[in-house]
Amino acid sequence: MMIRNSTLVALLASSIAAPAMAGEKEDLLALKDEIANERKELLKLKNTAVNLIDVFVQQGMLDKSKAEGLIKAAEAKATIESKAPIAQEAAIAAPVAAGAGAIAATGAGKAKSIQVEYVPEFVKDEIREQVRSELKADVVKEVKAEAKTEKWGIPAALPEWVNKIKISGDIRIRGQDDFYSNANPKQSDLTNPYWDFLAINRDGGNKAAREKNEEILNTSNDRLAIRERIRLAIDAQITDGVKAGFRFSTSNISNPVSIDQKLGNTGQSFDFVIDRAFLQYDYERPNNNKSFSLYAGRIANPWMSTDLVYDQDLSFEGFAGTFRLGFNQNDPALKNYQAPPATSQGRAGINLGPQTPNTVFATLGVFPLQEVNLSTADKWLFGGQLGADWLVRKDSRLKVAAAYYDFDNVRAKPNPRNSFEYDWTAPQFIQKGNSMVPINVNDGFNSRCPASQSELGCLYGLAYDFKVFNVNAMYDFAGFKFAHILFSADYAKNFGYDGARVAREFPGALPAANTKDKTNAFQVRLDVGADEIRKFNDWTTFVAYRYIEQDAVMDAFNDSVFHLGGTNAKGWVIGANYGLAKNTFLGFRWLTSDVVDKQDNQPFSVDSAVLDLNARF
Repeated sequence: MMIRNSTLVALLASSIAAPAMAGEKEDLLALKDEIANERKELLKLKNTAVNLIDVFVQQGMLDKSKAEGLIKAAEAKATIESKAPIAQEAAIAAPVAAGAGAIAATGAGKAKSIQVEYVPEFVKDEIREQVRSELKADVVKEVKAEAKTEKWGIPAALPEWVNKIKISGDIRIRGQDDFYSNANPKQSDLTNPYWDFLAINRDGGNKAAREKNEEILNTSNDRLAIRERIRLAIDAQITDGVKAGFRFSTSNISNPVSIDQKLGNTGQSFDFVIDRAFLQYDYERPNNNKSFSLYAGRIANPWMSTDLVYDQDLSFEGFAGTFRLGFNQNDPALKNYQAPPATSQGRAGINLGPQTPNTVFATLGVFPLQEVNLSTADKWLFGGQLGADWLVRKDSRLKVAAAYYDFDNVRAKPNPRNSFEYDWTAPQFIQKGNSMVPINVNDGFNSRCPASQSELGCLYGLAYDFKVFNVNAMYDFAGFKFAHILFSADYAKNFGYDGARVAREFPGALPAANTKDKTNAFQVRLDVGADEIRKFNDWTTFVAYRYIEQDAVMDAFNDSVFHLGGTNAKGWVIGANYGLAKNTFLGFRWLTSDVVDKQDNQPFSVDSAVLDLNARF
């Protein structure tokens, strides 16, 4: 609240020069009355502000000690601000006073008066209105800021546990149109089809699945599907460092890499399930370079990864821990850096992993995949990852990580004649691409696989073990004001391949072409735009090339959209997202893919156009 210097100088000059004027007494008295009125207005506004704070205290919206602190802070601020203009105005007034004294002396000697202009009424009104508006704005601004920071009214009006609960969610409507190449095998061609092994296992054999029209995959008929995904998450801060959470979502129950619900079920209700349920413990102390997080239950993906290996909708069941050792923690750029979320819909398919710049991190995980009845040979995933996260410059980061994923007891074992001992080695879920061999063979002696069900086999499993080494790197460059540039590269290699064992245990089960080592996969991707779509006009775009050989990764867990899921695929993906409103955006992807290795020289090419309308809260 500052009175303009020019006005003060005019007032000060008139008060000093007035003794040289005739009738200065009346002017001084008038000016004195004006100053008294201004003081009255100031006191009135001050008392109004104090009374307002007292009302907040009486209503329980503001703690008394905080109110007293607010008043003292305001008084201290006013004292500091009032001294500066007084000193400045005194410096301006000194030469004016000297000049006025000289004028008065000259006038006395010559008995001649000097006329000084009277301060107009509108100037006084301007001063008054300026004082009122600036004081009101300052008071309202400070009260609002304090109320927002301290959450006035909420602690007193609501139970304590409400402030420890966070509710969030999102909804997505997706349209996906799949276009198959005319060179693909037709549905009527049963010479060398692409088998739907998941349906064959479910139905009890090739012939049984054929009778239900489920034996082979669709490779020729274009399809348009509309799907919806709804997620609602509730997170609770139990105590310092301890957090619990669960998430409801739509689901098709049996598919771990898609929680979409198809529209077009004759009005039947959606399946709504618990997609995540976990406990989390975080340890971190100020000025301590060591920290860690522990997770238990059904949790989000804990690895730095891409959908080359793990689909973005995949949840992990079990236990994981991430340990972090910091370096260069006093870097000023680090103190001002705001890390983006580990996953975002604007960068779908990329999981940045631990978001702790300037650290070396290690993540360990143990996850049961399938509990096997009457057996100690349950299926497990054991994983470990070591990486580094470096804030290279302001808002620009380099992350590198190497991981090893050991899928235990997942490969098929052949049943002895007329036995079902190893039926459990059949996977509960697969997409397509991995090499498959028959666990039960129709050899004329197996009562569980009679000719009435299958000419080939009744139950199939994975031919090889999966011991996957994965290394990826991501560089997020924020040197441009208009956009982030994220470059990512991912490579995977399966060391579980053993062609000699498959030939020995399943003689003749695989074509000669399928007994070769096809265990490499890689992806390169470039994202340009916002790190997350938050508001209108936010945008991002990306392009990626992907190459996945047949047994490089588990086809059950990787991307469910590219090549309609699974492995043995190569091709391009381009996409863009655009913010329509706050927390509302439109996304589009075009995916074009072909097989890496043709099955019996049969091609399989498919292009997909995916349009998503997303909203979150």
